[in-house]
Amino acid sequence: MLRPDAIHNRRAIIDRRALADQLASGMAACAAFADRRRLLADTLRDSLVAGRVELGQRLDAHPGRGLELAAAQSFLTDQLLRLACDAVVGQLYPLANPTQSERLALAAVGGYGRGQMAPFSDVDIVFITPWKQTPWGEQVIETLLYLLWDLGLKVGHATRSLDDVVRMGKADMTIRTAFLESRFVWGDQPLYDEATARFRKEVVAGTARAFVAEKLAEREARHQRMGDSRYVVEPNLKEGKGGLRDLHALFWIGKYLHQVGSVAELVDKGLLTADELRQFRRAESYLWSVRIMLHHLTGRAEERLTFDVQRELAARLRYANRDAMSAVERFMRHYFLVAKSVGDLTGLFLAHLDESTARPSWLPTLTRRPARLKGFTLRRGQIGVPSDDFFQADPVRLLEMFALADSEGLTIHPLAMRAANRDAQLIDDRIRRDKTANALFLDVLTSPRDPETVLRWMNEAGVFGRFVPDFGRVVAQMQYDMYHHYTVDEHTIRAIGLVARIERGELKADHGLSSAIIHQLINRRVLHVAVLLHDIAKGRGGDHSLLGADVARRLCPRLGLTPEETETVAWLVEYHLLMSRTAFKRDLSDFKTILDFAAAVASPERLKLLLILTVVDIRAVGPGVWNGWKAQLLRELYEAAEEVLRRGHKQKGRAERIAAKQAQLKATLGWDDKRFAAYARRFSDSYWIAEAADVLVANAALVADAGAGDEPLAISCTPDASSGTTLVAIYAADHPGLFYRIAGAISLAGGNIFDARIHTTRDGMAIDNFVVLDPLGRPFAEQQQIARLKRNIEDVLKGRIRLADKLAAKPLARRKAELFRVEPRVLIDNKASNRYTVVEVNASDRPALLYALTNGLFQQKLTIHSAHVATYGEKATDTFYVTDLTGAKIDNPARLKTLEKRLLAIAASASPKVETLAEAAE
Repeated sequence: MLRPDAIHNRRAIIDRRALADQLASGMAACAAFADRRRLLADTLRDSLVAGRVELGQRLDAHPGRGLELAAAQSFLTDQLLRLACDAVVGQLYPLANPTQSERLALAAVGGYGRGQMAPFSDVDIVFITPWKQTPWGEQVIETLLYLLWDLGLKVGHATRSLDDVVRMGKADMTIRTAFLESRFVWGDQPLYDEATARFRKEVVAGTARAFVAEKLAEREARHQRMGDSRYVVEPNLKEGKGGLRDLHALFWIGKYLHQVGSVAELVDKGLLTADELRQFRRAESYLWSVRIMLHHLTGRAEERLTFDVQRELAARLRYANRDAMSAVERFMRHYFLVAKSVGDLTGLFLAHLDESTARPSWLPTLTRRPARLKGFTLRRGQIGVPSDDFFQADPVRLLEMFALADSEGLTIHPLAMRAANRDAQLIDDRIRRDKTANALFLDVLTSPRDPETVLRWMNEAGVFGRFVPDFGRVVAQMQYDMYHHYTVDEHTIRAIGLVARIERGELKADHGLSSAIIHQLINRRVLHVAVLLHDIAKGRGGDHSLLGADVARRLCPRLGLTPEETETVAWLVEYHLLMSRTAFKRDLSDFKTILDFAAAVASPERLKLLLILTVVDIRAVGPGVWNGWKAQLLRELYEAAEEVLRRGHKQKGRAERIAAKQAQLKATLGWDDKRFAAYARRFSDSYWIAEAADVLVANAALVADAGAGDEPLAISCTPDASSGTTLVAIYAADHPGLFYRIAGAISLAGGNIFDARIHTTRDGMAIDNFVVLDPLGRPFAEQQQIARLKRNIEDVLKGRIRLADKLAAKPLARRKAELFRVEPRVLIDNKASNRYTVVEVNASDRPALLYALTNGLFQQKLTIHSAHVATYGEKATDTFYVTDLTGAKIDNPARLKTLEKRLLAIAASASPKVETLAEAAE
């Protein structure tokens, strides 16, 4: 807590003496009680407004003075409460001869008790009475609370007798923690002193061990609730890992153990060193600077650094663009580095705590130097260092410590981590070229045990970034988009951990194929190094895949990889997005897609490596990004490419594949030869190639049901638990514009289309298959959802509603995607398919985008044969396989230019507006 006298020019914030004199003379002139109360409320309100204006000006002038600004906000609240107390007790409810029962003390608790507040922090107070409340006390407290509420303050309040303070403090840990930070504000100070003395004697004494255990468990639970990482891209700066609450927890523990009044006193108690105190103060001041600016910017008690405030915060905190990093990226990187320092500080504090609270032990094994630890010590089950100059004598030991932690399954003592952090600067080019050091690093990286944990320790100690400087460049580097949930270094370390988990068989349920082929790899260390390097060149202002491949060619030989291994790693890094882009953006039933992909991969071994790299890269992006649909597409691509590579680029006979699918379908349906032959003749070969066996069954059932009745339109919705999607199949008379109308109807029902295939029978009917998710990214599974979806499609196709009007009238919720600028782009490729022109549109994701684009293609007189949607946070990529109305590719340059221009205009628009044919002609 900053002392009030350290606040610059306090009277400019609020001059309590002058206001008290003004109130006394003003209230003396008021005859009526209501007039006196109104004058008091108006005076306090004006003072609060003036004080906030002054604090706002100080914030604008000196945004980095977090601790002073937090103390100044608390000072303003103190003075307002003191003015209110004096006026209420002295002039609204004066007592000529107060009894012992009519004593009252006002104390601040929680954050306000600590003397640190943001502009919209809660005002947590407790009224302390000697015994049971008196009528006079009730009047005073009620009047004070109404005054504070009238000022618009959010007040957390309680009234407790001395016995209540003790009883409730014993029973409730939250109340106990809040009162631990209590501070006298006004009233009867001897009464407050008695309450704190009894609290220390009757609540705190003898319960330190239980309190510490409770607070550490509470901290762990809070971290899990907030995502268990300090590197999430929208962190909670109060409750998140590495945030203010972690610093508070350290102080609570220290204060509970030693009854100190400030963090500085923890140095004398041995829980912090002088350097650690400075680290504590720097982190605390920075986090308060950000928090106060966040409250000021949002006008409310906001604690999350969401995307919509990060840019403005960066500007107001005076960050600037520099090199390849934008101001907001520099701001967030600074934040993550501070959060990391809070984590380091927490580990050191707990080590000091362990030393100071450990019971004297006669056990001879408390500190040992086992031979297997090669000079390192073993203290209370953790690796330590025997002397302060241990790393200086041989800096390779900085790598050896983490390799031993991995091989022996041990944690590292925080004091050893501090020594490593301090001595990481000893790692220079000589150490980076050292063969032993590189072998140790590679052992950790390729460990089948828990490389994620050990590499994270190495990163937190600063050793990782010093030993691999290219990795050091991405430490705490934010990926400023909605797709990535973590910083680049955290994403990479998580991906490495996923490789180890797949190898151990822990993720068979989600990644059965990867779990099988990982044990077939000829060279597993190539995979681990490729995962390490796949994003290492992000933030350099160019294509990170190409730049990363250059890093791989330079770094791999140093790590001890052979030229062949180096080239494989470089290829994997350069092409690490190839498989996902092909699977999610291309039509896998088009054999040209498979041939092109297989030609790029060139070998079965690379295919296996690329699949696993793709899987861990996607899954490490963040929770909820991986799903069954992506797994299904990747498996389909892998198996098709693997067949091509195994057969030497020879496709399995097309007729043979069709016959096999038809035989399987016939057996499943149980139809006779004549009936099935008539059904099969209605569909072209492309239908049988494109659709999976389960879709063929669903389509046949739909067509059979439609044929049994007079209705020319039939719709089915089939949830698929394995892919986490819903198959929406529509059987209807074919006509131009059918696709975009269905897409609009699905959008109107709140559905998101991820894939679509369009087929026309030889007798003029259409069978269209859509893969759909609901607005929350789940399958349409509830009957009510499905009924609404079917009804919307039917109403649109039968002309019962005007789709354009309905979509225009549907309110578009403000989406986070609007905060990011996605430059629209249209790519038209006539080489990706032998039969179709492939059109890829990149745009900012928004409701009804697919509808607007397909309508645009319809207006351009194009036939859509399949559509594929991939979404990466705020960015949507929609790919269409199209022909002209005669079934030919579009190769006329003028027409291609017109098509590109039209789709760019739609992609850049924020509205799902539908144009008429006349408008399109213009």
